[in-house]
Amino acid sequence: MKSADLVEYQPGAVVSRALIKKPKGTVTAFAFDAGEGLSEHTAPFDALVFVTDGEAEITVDGVAHAVSAGEMIELPAGRPHALKAVRRFKMVLVMIRE
Repeated sequence: MKSADLVEYQPGAVVSRALIKKPKGTVTAFAFDAGEGLSEHTAPFDALVFVTDGEAEITVDGVAHAVSAGEMIELPAGRPHALKAVRRFKMVLVMIRE
């Protein structure tokens, strides 16, 4: 299975699927329809986003980053970040809790 096939798009929605959920970390696949996103927030753990399809704008500490399929970006613990699908976009989020 290709990483882009882990979760399907749904019109007007953000869809997620937990792939691994352990006390020390998680791996979650997401699909964002165009224009959908996650508002600015912080997390107490470091995370890494792997973009598997489409294109998004990911803002970290107020700095916008254009990311597309095949790219990745770090979301440092405690730093504000937000995501918005420029066009339909899929990602795998790896969060390390320890």
